[in-house]
Amino acid sequence: MSDTLRPNSSDDNQGAQPLYVPIKRRSFFMYAGATAGATALLLTGCKDDDDSSIDAKTTVDVGVGDVGVLNYAYALEQLEAAFYAEVLKGGYFTGLAPAAAERQIFADIALHEQIHADFFKTALAGNAIKALTPNFSAINFGDRTSVLTSARAFEDLGVAAYNGAGRFITDPKFLVVAGKIVSVEARHAAIIRDLITPNSFVANDVIDFSTTSATARQERSKLPAEVLAVANTFLAESSKVSAKSLV
Repeated sequence: MSDTLRPNSSDDNQGAQPLYVPIKRRSFFMYAGATAGATALLLTGCKDDDDSSIDAKTTVDVGVGDVGVLNYAYALEQLEAAFYAEVLKGGYFTGLAPAAAERQIFADIALHEQIHADFFKTALAGNAIKALTPNFSAINFGDRTSVLTSARAFEDLGVAAYNGAGRFITDPKFLVVAGKIVSVEARHAAIIRDLITPNSFVANDVIDFSTTSATARQERSKLPAEVLAVANTFLAESSKVSAKSLV
């Protein structure tokens, strides 16, 4: 696959072309569920007595109950939003042609992730954890391969995190909102994977093919401890996250 995405370069590429079309910004809210109504829904569900405490030294704990799950999602969305903000400033992105589809894809994903983070912060109100400080020193934002492989890791981790956290949600309304947001994250994961290797969004590391029944196959999911073990490697020492109640 060439470094420059050319969705209209040949008839052979037409089958994959729809995946290259960025989600329209005005349509995003239909996919994400991040509407004013959904925000009000979450605000009514956040109890003042939920604990989203920060450990005395360095660890930020997400808290307990549904608020803990929402803070867990907020922490991951903060990390993704910060990553894509750096992508947009890096040499790989700025070196792309203004009309390049790959450039528009990353611009749209960056917008989506910031909307997700802002949504959770607003919805959690006084129960939100603090703003986290990322550490992306291991990522070369001037290199396409480094950016794409990092984006794939973040998106796959995010989808697996939402899939694994659903079991901890007690309010069905929150589960609906989380389901809408993870569907957008899955779209991100699919397009990033397609930029690296076409059709790899159905690879074994994404879908569990251990069962012989196609109808029983599911997206892989990860519990918070497993997710945070990876996410924390991209957070500064003062921003490491724990989810002690989500086990």
